Amino acid sequence: MKALSQRRRHPLAAIALLLLGLLVTGGLYAVAGTVNEAKAQTTTYSAQDVEEGEKLFAANCATCHGLGAVGAPEGAHGNQAGPSLIGVGAAAVDFQVGTGRMPMQMTGPQAPVKPVQFNEEQTRQLAAYVASLGAGPSVPSEEVLDTTQGNAANGGELFRTNCAMCHNAAAAGGALTRGKYAPSLEGVSAEHIYEAMVTGPQNMPVFNDANITPEGK
Repeated sequence: MKALSQRRRHPLAAIALLLLGLLVTGGLYAVAGTVNEAKAQTTTYSAQDVEEGEKLFAANCATCHGLGAVGAPEGAHGNQAGPSLIGVGAAAVDFQVGTGRMPMQMTGPQAPVKPVQFNEEQTRQLAAYVASLGAGPSVPSEEVLDTTQGNAANGGELFRTNCAMCHNAAAAGGALTRGKYAPSLEGVSAEHIYEAMVTGPQNMPVFNDANITPEGK
């Protein structure tokens, strides 16, 4: 018993317990995040969606992003470098294409909002194809986009804490460095706001479900 008592008082015991606690806490956050993410990712696509999306991608996106969406080096085919889209998920495509940011018309610090070039069906097909290449954030379900179930006061607090430093306290947008900017959020749909949070377009960080829960989003 004396030897056991001495081992319990070992100076490294507290550190070991602290590390164990951090590992357990981290594991719980990861599990919770996975569960929450699964709730938000309910969109399914048909094989035909994927096939049609691949055709659209080859005709409209591959010159910058490469065949198979693996990315293209700067100057390839006379276009700007396009990053790999493997693993960006359907949400990234729905956001970028659904707001007209992609395809880009010209090289610049960032892709601006402009009239969309694809209809909803084509956007869904492009998203289906990119989603088939690797796991990534999905288009959010109607359930998590139901703002009638939200709390505007809590949303305002989350916005001021996480978003206002770039998008302005009134969500009017603001200038960033090197010609980039945080856009105004006026008139932006709930779907695109949610997708921006989970994909982190441009200079925006990704807010995963451990940072802001689906309810918070």
